[in-house]
Amino acid sequence: MVSSPRDHVPVADLVEELLSTDGPLTIVEAGEPVLRRGTEPFHGQLDPALLARFVEALRVTMHAAPGVGLAAPQVGVPLRIAVIEDPAPVPEEVRLARGRVPQPFRVLVNPSYEPLGTVRAAFFEGCLSVPGWQAVVARPAEVRLTCEDESGRPVDEVFTGWPARIVQHETDHLDGTLYLDHADLRSLSSSRAMAERWTQPTPREAAESLGFDLP
Repeated sequence: MVSSPRDHVPVADLVEELLSTDGPLTIVEAGEPVLRRGTEPFHGQLDPALLARFVEALRVTMHAAPGVGLAAPQVGVPLRIAVIEDPAPVPEEVRLARGRVPQPFRVLVNPSYEPLGTVRAAFFEGCLSVPGWQAVVARPAEVRLTCEDESGRPVDEVFTGWPARIVQHETDHLDGTLYLDHADLRSLSSSRAMAERWTQPTPREAAESLGFDLP
């Protein structure tokens, strides 16, 4: 595999370079190696002030996209850090079908998750690094997340419904995994098709029309 000069830049220098300009960071897209190489655990590579600036930049970038989560590799930084936040501005029917409830802004440092139970939920899912497309992903409906927050405090929490999906999606990014790796590719739909055909709270009609199975 051919390496680039940026592969050998200390991560703190890389982050300082990214933060040298104002505004949202550039979100890298599928095909960029940083999205597939996995990440190194955070163990103080960024001093507290730089970490705080980087977290704020992730928050600003996530809001501007807009999205409900963003992982460090998505802005080119191979560190095991992600942020999530979801105001959940959806109709009641969607909230009930998807278990989508508001989530406050939070930082996940060195996160990992494990499924709880065997129930799986399948919904269309998209990604800021794969713009223009969505596909149905069946994921565990409930997971246990362990990580630290930005201050190093331990987190051990159970997530269900849509928040569980966000946690899994963002943590997967830190392992070099994209949602498409888990998706039923017969469900792959463009943004136009999604807007015109598949806005229902669940993907049942899409499954019947496109010929894929739901759990």
